[in-house]
Formats: sequence, structure tokens, C-alpha cells
Amino acid sequence: MARFTLTRRSPLPPAECWARLTAWPRHGERVPFTRVSVVRGTGRRVGDVVLARTAFGPLGFDDPMELVELAAPVRCRLAKRGKVVRGGAELRVRAVGAGSEAVWAEELRITGLPRLFDPLVALAGRLVFGRVLDHLLAADPDTATD
Repeated sequence: MARFTLTRRSPLPPAECWARLTAWPRHGERVPFTRVSVVRGTGRRVGDVVLARTAFGPLGFDDPMELVELAAPVRCRLAKRGKVVRGGAELRVRAVGAGSEAVWAEELRITGLPRLFDPLVALAGRLVFGRVLDHLLAADPDTATD
């Protein structure tokens, strides 16, 4: 299983940091060919499901993620329950000085891909989800650039 952890400090207060991290549709704004939506519930309760749909033309796959633990506004854990992407993610927020620290930890298993490729999957995850995290925590996320 490919594993990676991202940590970012932000001047945002913890509550705002949490609100941005759990604004699920915004996650898709920095993942190529991907749209993210809440497909069951509000995205704010255990049992709710967030769906990342990645597609290029007629080719694509779904990455459904169920919220399996939630201690808002501090921590949530998602279980990836798709046919292609398995594993899970954990998002945490804590106060640091006048701002906050966000931690995104992920474990990924791509169906059919040998474990030999786990380091490459982890590298790709750090790059892609690092962009997402930076975008979500930008001072003005509507004007954030790469």
C-alpha cells in the first residue's frame, strides 16, 4: 500500500482550516480530470459518502469515500471503497500559535497495480494532494495559483 503524509501550516484559525479541508467539491479543483461531490448525506456525518469521479472522455473510474470517523473540527477518516482505488485518508487540524496546522495522511492501493509501484503512487499522491491542500488553505482560494 502506498502511504504518504502532508503537513501544512496556515494563518487560518482552526475552524476555518477545517471548513476548507472538508469543502469536498473544492478538492476536485486541483485534481486533473476529476470532479468531487457528496453523494450521500451532507459530507459532515459518519456514513456520508464523497465521490471523486475521474474521467477522460469515455474512460474513467469512481473513487467513493465513506466518512468512517468524524471528530469535527479536529479529525476525520475516510475509507476508500472503490473498485479501482482502495485504502483511506485521514485529515487532522490543530491550533498552532495564531493559526493552524493541517495534516493529510493517505494510504492507497490501486487495483491491479503491483506493489512495486507503491513508491511512485505515493510520490504522485504527494504531488497531487499537496496541490489540493495548498489550494484549499490559500489566503484567497478563489485566486490561488500553482
